[in-house]
Order: sequence, then C-alpha cells, then structure tokens
Amino acid sequence: MLFPTNYQEIICKINAIDPLKYGHTRNYLNGAVTKLSPYISRGIISTKQVAQIVLSKGYQPYQIETFLKELAWRDYFQQVWINRGNDIDVDIKQPQPNYSNHQMPQNIFNASTGIKAIDKAISELKDTGYMHNHMRMYVASIACNIGKSHWYMPAKWMYYYLLDADWASNALSWQWVAGSFSHKKYFANQENINKYSAGDQRGTFLDFPYEHFENIDTPSVLKSLCHFDLKTTLPEQKELLLDPYIPTYLYNFYNLDCGWDANITANRILLLEPGFYTKYPVCNETIYFMLDLAKNIPNIQIYVGEFSDLLHKTAPSQIHYKEHPTSNHYSGIQHKRSWMFEEVQGYFPSFFAYWKKCAQYLKSI
Repeated sequence: MLFPTNYQEIICKINAIDPLKYGHTRNYLNGAVTKLSPYISRGIISTKQVAQIVLSKGYQPYQIETFLKELAWRDYFQQVWINRGNDIDVDIKQPQPNYSNHQMPQNIFNASTGIKAIDKAISELKDTGYMHNHMRMYVASIACNIGKSHWYMPAKWMYYYLLDADWASNALSWQWVAGSFSHKKYFANQENINKYSAGDQRGTFLDFPYEHFENIDTPSVLKSLCHFDLKTTLPEQKELLLDPYIPTYLYNFYNLDCGWDANITANRILLLEPGFYTKYPVCNETIYFMLDLAKNIPNIQIYVGEFSDLLHKTAPSQIHYKEHPTSNHYSGIQHKRSWMFEEVQGYFPSFFAYWKKCAQYLKSI
C-alpha cells in the first residue's frame, strides 16, 4: 500500500527516512522522497515530530539541512495562510503575468499533453492521490506559463485529487510557479523533464532552450480549454452520542492528531462541514483516506454538518479545537499547533526570509 493509514506504520515510514539520500535525490522521480506529506497535511503527524525523530538518529541539523528546509516549507506556507487569510486565493504579490484565461487546458485535464512523463504523472495522480513535487511544478508551469491559464482553477483541480491536499501549500506553490508569489515565472523544458524522470522524449512543445519560452505562443495542444465541476461526497450522518459531563475534542480535515490529549476522557468528533468542502472540494479517495486515518483516534465519531449546528448539541465552553485558518469560525478553547520553530511566527515575504529566521533556532528542534 502506497499510503498506509495505521499510525504505527506511519511512524515506521518516518524511521525509515534517509535524510542524506533524500537531500541528494529528492528532485528525481525515483528519488528517496519520504511520501509523508499526506500525513502532515491531515495533521496526524507534525513537521516538528518528523524532524525530531530523524534528528534522534544522530544527525546534526547542518548535515540534513535540505531535508529540514523541505519540512519547513510546509510550515512557511501555513504561516502565510494564517497571516494573509483568503488573500492566498488571489494573486498575492503581483498579478500573474501574461495569462489569457481562467480555465485550464483540456489536454492537461485528460492527461493527453503528449509529454509522456507529464501524462503518466497526471494519470497516477487520479489513481493514487500522489504526484511528485517536481511533477507538480512541471504541470503548473505548462498550465500557467505555456497554456497561459490563471493559476487558481488548475490549482483547485490538482488539490481535488491530492491525498495531501493542503490549500496553502498547493495554492502558494502554483502562485510561485505562475509568478504571482515570486519574482519570475518557473519554466522547465523537455531536457529538464527527461533528466529528472529518466526519460528520453524529444520533439515536444517543450523541447527548446529556455530563452524560447519568454515570448512563446500557446501551443495548439493546450489551446482547447475545459470547464469542470468539482464536488465532494460526504458520508451519511449517524446519530451523535455526546456525554455532557466531559469535554468535546473537535477534529477536522487538517487535524487528525491521535495523540492530542489522549489521556483525557472526552467526546471526540471529526467535523465534516459541507460548506468547507464546497469551498475546498476533494475527491472521494481523499475523503476515504481521511476517514481511515481518523480510525487511529479512539471512539471517534463523525458529524456531518456546520460548526454552528454542532453548537446546538454542546456548549462552546466544552469544545476544544486546534488553531488553523479553516477553524477561525469555531468557538471554544483553542489549542496551539505543533510547529518546527515555535519562535518563528508571522508573515514573511519569502521562504528565504523565513528560513533565515528559523536557522537561528535549529538546535532547539
């Protein structure tokens, strides 16, 4: 199984990480990537937990800085979301340059661009919920910078299929590629794709030197655009059994921490808000994955409804929840999340600025 959902198996995956090999090979499709992002995104493990387990093997932070930086990217994107809120849904630094539509190329949607590695990766995304990070950048570059689509709708399409669906990481990565959250667009040519995917394809619309892409016309294969309707199917609501004399711990799409105050007797509820999934739709497989991960939480119950509806069943003073941009409308007792660098909070205009601050605290992880 590509992504087991038993907590002990997840911990085994962390223990199996070779951070040095990761640092040397992570950009290759067959590199030593960790495949931990679905678990970090769903909050069953944290970036700090992963870093601490790996560092406990005897590595010094400077030896595995590449690995630690990649973990920190996820916290960085979350910090941007916390501090900019819904502004991450629009061009965050400057308008995306030279886009011509708010849709996406049909042949990306259909995995029929003609670029073998790309089409294979899109098909695998739909089958498995996983796409290598380098491939995500390639797809975003083709959609936004070659096909000239605005980043927002293609980003929602990719998010829909990802088991590691994290709106901040996804949206801001797309914006970075498209040039609305970076100082320039990201391009990759066929030679680059061949290098990192072990391919040898030639003659594609990307088989040119990089200077060719500065003023490229949209290739015919990307001119046909598509509309799509993304919807989430939630499970049927079952009867909720609440003990009014104990607290209620609330879990959601971004918090499935099975160790959270595990010594406290509490009602434990996974809240699935239809309004949330209307704004951030995901596919059935991502819902099933989340529900399987939730089984690691003893006596978890599922509540399909809005938070405001849940308030009719329990008092806010009884409700405990974790901080997250998508839970700002909750009321009750808010708990802090686990960050790699608790000392580094706030908005930083670039990851470089964020990491420069984090580096001061590497020894405190």
